[in-house]
Amino acid sequence: MAIVDTAVPPGEDPAPYEEEYDPRRRDFINIAAVSWIGVGAAVVVLPLINQMNPSADVLAESTTEVDLSKITPGQAIKTKFRGQPLFVRNLTPAEIAEAEAVALSELRDPQTLAQRTKAGHTNWLITLGVCTHLGCVPLGAGEGENRGPYGGYFCPCHGSAYDTAARIRKGPAPKNLAVPDYKFTSDTTVTVG
Repeated sequence: MAIVDTAVPPGEDPAPYEEEYDPRRRDFINIAAVSWIGVGAAVVVLPLINQMNPSADVLAESTTEVDLSKITPGQAIKTKFRGQPLFVRNLTPAEIAEAEAVALSELRDPQTLAQRTKAGHTNWLITLGVCTHLGCVPLGAGEGENRGPYGGYFCPCHGSAYDTAARIRKGPAPKNLAVPDYKFTSDTTVTVG
């Protein structure tokens, strides 16, 4: 197909003013230009997105490893996980039996002990130590602390009482103490996070 320049002087032959039109060449130029724009945009945007990733010190705090070998049955300890208190409790057989004997209909936030612990490790209860009412730190994870009327945790600020499975039983707290993601890396070590 030939394109004829309409600005040909009158009386002259239009042949020297005709240009060849190659649609494949124009398509290639368009695709190449758009590709270069895409590559340029990626080069600019990727560093901006990458700078939003957490830094190495934040990633180091994203998991907590807890040595369980020194926690005796019936004992609970407090440690930190992502800046929040973490309660790790070694339940006695009596505490496990007491938690399993509670009917789910009696609970405000019904969960069994098996739902709150890992299979084969039902004696290890690992929860965040933050009251679900207003974010206070309940008592019961230290030696001689008040464990409340249900033997679990007790938040003295507003009277929320949790049982041995850290389930809310009394007071204004709407939910059980949260159970974070964790896994047993050995029989005596757990990694939280």
